[in-house]
Formats: sequence, structure tokens, C-alpha cells
Amino acid sequence: MNIAIKKDQWINLAIIAVVLWFIWFASSHFDEYTIRILNNIAIFIILAASYNLINGVTGQFSLEPNGFVAIGAYVTALLLVTPEAKLYQYAIVDPYPFVMTLHANFVTALLLAGTFSALLALCLSFPVFRVRGDYLAIVTLGFGFIIKILAINNPEVTNGSLGLNDIPEFSNLYWTGGIAIIAVIVVLNIVNSKFGRAMKAVRDDEDAATAMGVNTFKAKTLAFCTSAFFEGVGGGLLAALLTSISPDLFDFFFTFQLLIIIVLGGLGSTTGAIIGTVLVIGGSEWMRFLDEPMKFLSYETTAMPGMRMVVFSLILIFIMLFAREGIMGKRELKDLFKSKKKGDK
Repeated sequence: MNIAIKKDQWINLAIIAVVLWFIWFASSHFDEYTIRILNNIAIFIILAASYNLINGVTGQFSLEPNGFVAIGAYVTALLLVTPEAKLYQYAIVDPYPFVMTLHANFVTALLLAGTFSALLALCLSFPVFRVRGDYLAIVTLGFGFIIKILAINNPEVTNGSLGLNDIPEFSNLYWTGGIAIIAVIVVLNIVNSKFGRAMKAVRDDEDAATAMGVNTFKAKTLAFCTSAFFEGVGGGLLAALLTSISPDLFDFFFTFQLLIIIVLGGLGSTTGAIIGTVLVIGGSEWMRFLDEPMKFLSYETTAMPGMRMVVFSLILIFIMLFAREGIMGKRELKDLFKSKKKGDK
């Protein structure tokens, strides 16, 4: 057994080393457009892996990611934008005095963004987890709308519908890729711990888990807060990548996109969340050539904006028809290399 554990550890270290090498190679050799796509993929890996913890591993149908991502983005932006930049941006009303005093370095801003999101998740967990199933989805969906409305109707803090601009562009492939590695490691360690087993028990049968002495509220709250923390950090990275944010960026489509990713990859599989992110975020960008004029032999087509999304949607439908539980199901990468012993079913 110790040999197996050591083997798994060496495999994990080898994977991390390969990813770190790829980050260095991509930063040095890829063009700016490709690096930006990779940055988006890395950020969405953080969001998908953490969202999968509450929705896939714990089995709670939560629709809140856009709210926590928005909080993380605004906290980071308010801490990074200089007072001079804030002064001329607030065109609707003057900002509150405390807004002008907010300032921190990038690392502190990300940590505060994640911490603030996690604390809010902790407060929300008490009323949210009084309901289950579809009712839980409705409650968390409402939270996302509330955050967006608050961002629009509090221009003294968020600059309202105009959003915040001139955010320093700190996010690069080292930051996004490095934090993505950390997020995946943390999520996998939680899943493989006693807390992870409690979360899976809640997903499989919450009433039976309660009867067996599992503190279901604690398990769900831990998953919810951990997910919110990394969603806040991901929002901060997104703000520092785009350099401009507004409330419209964090509508329900943002959550819907993450939901597609984790369902496609396999609910409960962190590896599936990573694969789903690469396919959805990377695939939709790399298929842009379908929107442009194309030439087949002697026939030339006109530009067809939106064609890539039609083809991409058909591919998603095809995958889901033949992989009902997603690409990975509930399996992780290491499960693919395990050989069955004689007598195993």
C-alpha cells in the first residue's frame, strides 16, 4: 500500500512538473492571443474545480458562482485601482471617502477577495441549507441576481452600470496557472479526506448520512465556503486580466457556462472539470474560424457569425448523448491507470 501511495505521489509530482514547464514554455513562446486564451482557461479551471466541489461532490444544486465571482472581481478592482483613476471614473456620483482610501498589492487583494466571498458564503449557509434540491437552486440563483442589482444601484462604491476601468493588468500565465494548480490540489485533498467522504455521503443520500452521524450541515458549509473562496479569487484574477469590469459581465450566463463545464466533464470529477474547461473555453475560441469566410475547393462561403456556436453546441449534444455521466463521470485521472485484479467486477 505504501508503494502505491508513493507511486501516486510521484505521478502527481510529474503532472505538476509538466504543467509548470508548459506554463513557462507558453509564456516564452506563444503569441499574445494564445496566452490570453490560456489565461482564461486557467481562471475557469479555478472556478470549475471549486464549483464542482459544492455541485458535483456534495450534490447541492447551487447556482451562485456569478455572485461570488462578482464580489471577488469588485473587491480586487477597488483595491488595485489607484485613487487618481477612481476620481475621474465615478461620473454618476462621487465615491464614498473610504473607497478612495482602499489600496493593496495584488496578492493581498486576491486573498481579501477570496476571504470576503468565503465569509459571505458562511453567513448565507445558515438560511440557504434549510432547503434542498430545486429550492436550493432558486435561493442561490436569487443571490446572484441580488449581487448584480447591488452593483448597479450602489454607484458610490461600484460606479454603477459604468463599472470600473483602468484596473492594473497583473494576471499573467504564472499567476493564473499557479493558482489553478493550488486550487486543484486543495480541492482534491478535500475530496480525498474525511470531509470529502462526508460530502459524498450527503450527495448519495443526505438522510442516510444524517442517520449515520454525519454532520451534513458542516460538510455542505465547508464545500460552500471553499467554493466561494476560490470563486472570489478567480473573480479577482479575471478583473486583473480584463482590466475592466461591469455588472453585466456577471449575469446568469456566467453560472450557466460553469454548469455546462462541470456537467460535460462529469459531476464529482475534478479531472472532468479541467477537461470540460479546456473543451468549452478553449474550444469555443479556437473554432472562431467557422465564423469567417471559408473556401471549399472552388466554392467560397460568406462570413457566418455565430456558426461556431452552432457547431460547438452540436458537439456538446453528441458528447452528452454518448457519455450520460459526462466525459469522466465521477472518476479522476488516477482511476484510469488502475488495473482490475482477478475477481473484481
